[in-house]
Amino acid sequence: MESRGVASHSNNVSSREKKTKRREILEKKKANDELIKAASSEKSHLVYFQPFCHYNRNGLSVFIESGSGDKLSSSVKQYIQNLLKVNMEVVFGPEWSTEEKVKCRDMVSSEARYIFVHEAPNATVDKTPLVGFVHFRFTLEEEIPVLYVYEIQLESHVQGKGLGKFLMQLIELIARKSCMGAVVLTVQKANAVAINFYRSKLRYTISSISPSRVDPLMGLEKSYEILCKAFDHEAKAILEGSG
Repeated sequence: MESRGVASHSNNVSSREKKTKRREILEKKKANDELIKAASSEKSHLVYFQPFCHYNRNGLSVFIESGSGDKLSSSVKQYIQNLLKVNMEVVFGPEWSTEEKVKCRDMVSSEARYIFVHEAPNATVDKTPLVGFVHFRFTLEEEIPVLYVYEIQLESHVQGKGLGKFLMQLIELIARKSCMGAVVLTVQKANAVAINFYRSKLRYTISSISPSRVDPLMGLEKSYEILCKAFDHEAKAILEGSG
């Protein structure tokens, strides 16, 4: 009789623990969903970072503004397509025709958020031409809220002047301000310059969710790596694979 009572008590405790655990998981999921929703609904993240709205270094003067995928003008869509083709066609090689279709679909999504880079006007130029952009989104990776950088593309004449690093620092500030656990991005293995930029200059790591770390054999077949920079212990443990 006594042993049955002990077993019954143990089962009740176990059941309560399961319910508590399930409730905690649901509450955490709800909180993460709300974080993503709040970050995505922000009209302009740049209002919190006014000093980052201009970049004037190394002989380059630009200003930046926010945008969203479902509000792009036809001329801006065309600009994005053209710059992607110029910068990425060689990197993707034979995969480009397929990848281009995906990128064109992604760029106009209502979830897409943009930072547009304009050349600062001078006395002889009335218009302020675009010279680059960042496309990012707020999403979940392994139940961690993250800012995912889909694209960072700059025209050749503004590269090598510190602008890319400046934009990625801004992205990290936006991610932290929005309570994201990490910044995540995908980079092509063939793009050695980009890999060096992220890993050596910005200290990004190959994520535990990257194919090469999930399954090294599968990773050999994939043309890309997933990189990340985590900001808290949980994100580091899950997305970087470090305790």
